[in-house]
Amino acid sequence: MEIIKHRGNLIKEIVYEKRLNNGLKIFYMPKKGYTKQYAMFATNFGSNDLKFKTNKEDNVYEVPEGIAHFLEHKMFEEPEGNAFDKFAARGANVNAYTNFNITAYYFTSTDHFYENLKDLISFVQSPYFTKENVEKEKGIIAQEIKMYDDNPEWKGYFNLLKSMYKEHTVKNEIAGTVESVNKITEEDLYNCYNTFYHPSNMAVFIVGDLDKDKVFQTIEKYFKDSSKNKDPIDIDRYYPAESISIGQVLMEEEMSVSTPLFYIGYKDIDLDLKGRKLLEKEVELRLLLDILFGKSSELFESLYDKGLIDDSFGGEYSGGLNYGHTIIGGESKDPKEVLKITNNYIEKKIKEGLNKEDFQRIKKKQIGENLSYFNSIEFIGSSFISYFFKDINFIEYIDVLKETSFEKVEERLKNHFLKERQVLSIIKGS
Repeated sequence: MEIIKHRGNLIKEIVYEKRLNNGLKIFYMPKKGYTKQYAMFATNFGSNDLKFKTNKEDNVYEVPEGIAHFLEHKMFEEPEGNAFDKFAARGANVNAYTNFNITAYYFTSTDHFYENLKDLISFVQSPYFTKENVEKEKGIIAQEIKMYDDNPEWKGYFNLLKSMYKEHTVKNEIAGTVESVNKITEEDLYNCYNTFYHPSNMAVFIVGDLDKDKVFQTIEKYFKDSSKNKDPIDIDRYYPAESISIGQVLMEEEMSVSTPLFYIGYKDIDLDLKGRKLLEKEVELRLLLDILFGKSSELFESLYDKGLIDDSFGGEYSGGLNYGHTIIGGESKDPKEVLKITNNYIEKKIKEGLNKEDFQRIKKKQIGENLSYFNSIEFIGSSFISYFFKDINFIEYIDVLKETSFEKVEERLKNHFLKERQVLSIIKGS
């Protein structure tokens, strides 16, 4: 297929795209003069995806919580050794992560790029599961889960999601539970792998000072020479119906912390957006959060002067195609007082409106920050893939930011921070 060229207006970067016959999407961003190279091979499969079927068969599969993360662990294992060793021998760093929507495998290198690229594609497309190695992995992941259970920040965050969502799988911890992990079978792993690791559900993103034609040819040759060059598939994903109401208003847990941690959450119900519309919403909310809760905000200065917060205080929006939430949090000796002051502050802002000068200043600051982020090949790679699976071209981010109006951000303020969709999670000292 032909190569498509993407170019932003403010960002003077180019991204080349090629789609193979098997449905795989390959993207390359040239970075002239960079000595470091980066490649990511990712699947649109995360911890939220627990029930699914394909157009190739009638079976609807339901799998245990934590299976996407389990699969990520297993993909590095090979009949002889593991994938880490090959990359280390060439001085490259390889790693992976799983989140709610994506599993991504990536490496950085300064040499032997094309060999590393071949190995990245190869090990992610070559599952090796046995009853023995699956059972062994369960113990390793159980230890990881217990480690997360002892992490106050992690617990506070997921307690908030469990309070906010009644049914949606985003409330489940990414690694699952010890009980759910123990239910995972070799057959479950192959069912997930054969569905979600099909090339048509995956994408490759590459950044560096490289030969564009050789980048595409290396990947095309691998699939041409392998049995993976099959027809694209369609995947139906099934998620539980989620109500607009929250589960519970407050969740508190005692752990070993010197200062309580707090997370104030707002459930988003402006959902089922994709592409440009979803990007516009995310940009508007990030501007709004910076205006309301950033280091230069009226609220931050007031709470900081009262000794109620420290520099850890801040807010962020996170979401996918069918869920979304804003979280404001940090450390405080009195989280409930912070909540009370925050609620009064938001009510005042809704009543009086935002300051236009604050909006222009924050917008200018964010444009500058985002332009500087494009100097990091790791940031570019992970962001591009994350947005791609939401049908968004990340290279348009700064253009959308520049075009965002004051009126749109004020509208978000009135519709997003509603008391009836607010939850509070506190981790306090034991």
